[in-house]
Amino acid sequence: MTTELPLLATPAHGVPPLVDSSAEFSAACDELAHGTGPIAIDAERASGIRYGQRAFLVQLRRSSAGTILLDSEVLEDLSPLNTAFGGDEWVIHSVTQDLPCLQERGMRPELLFDTELAARILGWDKFGLAAVAERTLGVRLAKEHSAADWSKRPLPKEWLNYAALDVEVLLPIRDILHEALIEADKWEFARQEFEHLLDFQPKHFAEPWRRTHGLTKLKSRKDIAKVRELWTARDEMASETDIAPSRVLRDRDLVALAQSRVHSSDDIMATWPKLSRADSGRLFRAYRKATRLTVDELPARKEANAVVSRTPFSHTDIKDRVAALKAAMAELAEEHAIPHDVLLQPAIVKALGAQSRVDVEEFLVGRGARQWQVELSAPVLRRTIETLPTA
Repeated sequence: MTTELPLLATPAHGVPPLVDSSAEFSAACDELAHGTGPIAIDAERASGIRYGQRAFLVQLRRSSAGTILLDSEVLEDLSPLNTAFGGDEWVIHSVTQDLPCLQERGMRPELLFDTELAARILGWDKFGLAAVAERTLGVRLAKEHSAADWSKRPLPKEWLNYAALDVEVLLPIRDILHEALIEADKWEFARQEFEHLLDFQPKHFAEPWRRTHGLTKLKSRKDIAKVRELWTARDEMASETDIAPSRVLRDRDLVALAQSRVHSSDDIMATWPKLSRADSGRLFRAYRKATRLTVDELPARKEANAVVSRTPFSHTDIKDRVAALKAAMAELAEEHAIPHDVLLQPAIVKALGAQSRVDVEEFLVGRGARQWQVELSAPVLRRTIETLPTA
């Protein structure tokens, strides 16, 4: 019978008060500046509830400074923390998730340690914070507030308790993962990845409306235009009211509306009664605008900024080449116990499959592969390409 791990229910030194004034923030920065070593950092958003991905709460912990909880929505500019931290390492679980919202508040790291990515490089199957805490510290974390509305004020005491625990475990987890990476001879891999993450920026889409779920089902350019205009109207409405766009109308409803043949805002309200008359009218005007576009004004079926690479291979040949390269990379990933998408981004492997007579190392570097990825992947990819038919 498996013994259940103990639940980490409360922070070791209690739940600190929420810092929500300039004076308290200055005092917190001074405490952190006098702390030592890495800084554990976490952020809580209100994804699916509020517009955008901004941080409503930022949690910090540093040796000799303790845990500090910041009301980042009130404080807004957190850039003084950069000076308080100096050049010391930031420890974050999933940098790609949290760094953008921290950057929005003016925070800029000089060194990073991503505990989620470290666990993935080690080949761990489960790499969420709770799973990593169980494996490294032998404790369970309660995650019942992970999807809470962190824009709520005042924040309940139990939510602050949860938030404080997330950063309390990060520093000891970091030390254990660091040792494990060294023992596995993977520390250099992780170090290069962490350095690369310093410049991380969320992917920018020239036509973000094309990310609408279900859009690919539409074949008519007129219907695609309707989705574009409806998406734009919905996004403006969501931004103005600070709610997630899906709370105005879900993606599947946008697509359904684009395919429908409505004649007035009343028709929209009849199908989606949760919409106000004003919102229904705004969406109908967007719908009607799309129906009045000329052929030249209609959007293309494919993304406007999509890059079409010249290749001497047919579509079928490319598909076969990519399959062979992916199979070779899967074997290499298994050999090193590193997920294939960490070993080398799938998009790079796919792009390489369309190339003829290419210098593999130069191609990988040009696509942003790190040195450790090039050293491991290039020989395997080169040998695989040599076995494939030439153009």
